[in-house]
Parts: sequence; C-alpha cells; structure tokens
Amino acid sequence: MSSPSKILQIRVPCSSSNIGPGFDVLGVTLSLYLTLTVKILPKHSNLPNFNEHIVLAYSGEGSSHVPLSINQNLITKTALFVLASHNINGFPSPMIININNEIPFGRGLGSSGAAVVAGVILGDIAGDLKLTKDRLLDHCLMIERHPDNVTAALMGGFVASYLRELDSKDIEAPAIPHSETLEDGITANEQAVKQKELTVPNGIGHYIRLKWAKEIKAITIIPQFEVATATARSVLPNTYERQDVVFNLQRLAVLTTALSQSPPDADLIFQAMQDKIHQPYRMELIPGLSEILSSVNPKTVPGFLGICLSGAGPTILALAVNNFDLIADRITEVLKRKKDTQVIVKTLDIVDEGAQVIELTESS
Repeated sequence: MSSPSKILQIRVPCSSSNIGPGFDVLGVTLSLYLTLTVKILPKHSNLPNFNEHIVLAYSGEGSSHVPLSINQNLITKTALFVLASHNINGFPSPMIININNEIPFGRGLGSSGAAVVAGVILGDIAGDLKLTKDRLLDHCLMIERHPDNVTAALMGGFVASYLRELDSKDIEAPAIPHSETLEDGITANEQAVKQKELTVPNGIGHYIRLKWAKEIKAITIIPQFEVATATARSVLPNTYERQDVVFNLQRLAVLTTALSQSPPDADLIFQAMQDKIHQPYRMELIPGLSEILSSVNPKTVPGFLGICLSGAGPTILALAVNNFDLIADRITEVLKRKKDTQVIVKTLDIVDEGAQVIELTESS
C-alpha cells in the first residue's frame, strides 16, 4: 500500500549583507520571503525510480524568466546536488513544487542565497536525510560561497560568519551548481556520475548570532535595475591600503555591539556604519549613492541611524527607529534626480527566525 501524500511549506527569509563595514562578514534577516509549498505524492511501483512527475510552478518576483526545468532552476538543481552528495540519483518520489517569491532578483537582498537555502532544504526533505542545520549550511556554502547571506537566511537574525578554507579540489568539483553558473543542460546528478564521487566537507561555515535592538527597522530603497554580483565584484581592487582595512576593522568592532544597545546611539551607529572596502568602488554602479551617503545623517533626519549598500546593491539599506517615510523620501529624491528610474520602498522587520519547514494539511 502506498503512503499518503504529504504537504510541506519551506519558508526562507531574504537577507541583507555587507552591513556597514562588515563586508562578507555581517548579514541580517529581513521580512521578505521565498516560500515553497511542496506536495510529496505517493510513489507507485510502475513509475521509474527518479525525477518522474516533478511539477514545478513559480509566481511572484522573477516569474517571467525563471526556468521551470528541474535541471536549470536554481532551487531544484541545488536539491539535486544535495541528493547526489548522498548517492541518491534524483527526486525519489513524484512531487508538486509551488514557488512564491517576494525577493527581487539582482538587488542585493539575497535572492540567490534564499534559493540555495530553499534548495538544500528541499533536497534534505526529498531524500529524507534529516540533516542538522549546521550540516545544511555546509551544503549551502558549497554552492553560495559568500556566507553572510546564506547564514542569515538559514539561521535567522543578525549574524557574523566566516568560511573555513577548503582545498581547491573541494570547491572546484564540476558537480557543484554554483549559484551564478552551471553548465547548461547538465544536472548536478549527471555531473556527479561523471565525477564518480561527490562529498561535502564538514564544518565549512562558522557563525555567531549577534543581538539587535528591537527598535531598529530596515528601510530598503530598491531601484528597479539590477546589479549583477559578478559586475559588483569586478570593480573592487585586488589589494587595499592598510589604513582602509584598519578603518573598517575599528568600526566593525564597534558596530556589532552598538546595534544591540537599547535605546540605540544614533551618532555612534552612524559613524560605525562607514565603509572603505567596497562602497567607494561601487559608486559608479549606483548613481546618487555618493550624495546619499554624505547628505543623510542623524542631524538632518531625526530617527535615522545609519546607511549602507545592501549586499552588492543597488538596494540601499537605511536603519532607523522612526520617521521611516521621511528617510525613504530623502533617499529616493536623490536617486530619482540622478537616475530616472522607478524606486520601490519597503520598511522591513529584522526577523529572528531563519528558514522554516512547516507541515500543512490538505485544507491549508
């Protein structure tokens, strides 16, 4: 007798990274979500073993151009990678996967990181692997090599993280579906077969959850154009002046505590949010960013705490305790004057919960 169908919801929040001076270190979880509703259907003996009757549907941000092939969609090819790393040659049971996405693509809000987290969890569920969250993180970091986004999305809250250095053979294995590239038309499983062996090292990612004052909200000012991560990385220098590195380290040490204090100290946070490692080099990619960073401060706008690029941009992240609309208007005014583009503003909460799996009933 076949087992009854099961419906699960995978809910992954978006994230903002590179908070202030915390380039590739600090990430925070925000209240926009990527949600998968997964119906696992009974497996019938007359069906082939793997990847039969997998139905993929997508709505929300990116719905017009997201691929719905399980070999090309980032979520499902990540799940296939997780299954392959446990010697499972594909999705073992038929399933219907409905994806709803609130996270804009290419805006610095961790859309690819959320997709990778969702895919790793999907693979864990499909293979009944029962991986711990730390082990899920290992699998995420084989695909998305910047820990700040995926750690925040998976674990939740305000986190600092780093990667253990790996051998090049571990991170260059052809079976790894890196979040920005994968050889067209070849699945993680097919590549794993070619490679004969696929393992995910233990303890790749290390993190600590930091405290965040409950009064502080995140205003996201989202220009309606994309900045590819590869483009944003390409403008950064290969080496830095020592004084610039020291500048960031000093502020990073202060910021992680300053954001936990209640009531927040606006002047302390504003100064500690300054950066010399990536924002100065990305000014050319976001017209108006220089003026925004220099003109909006706690003295000109009460309630304002600090400002930075969200991830690689172009989204601008402003932290505040009140006057959210006024702060958004000031920043939006500069962006529209410098580049005639539509801007979407969302004031978001910092959420403590990371990725979650909820079992639903047929009527849910």
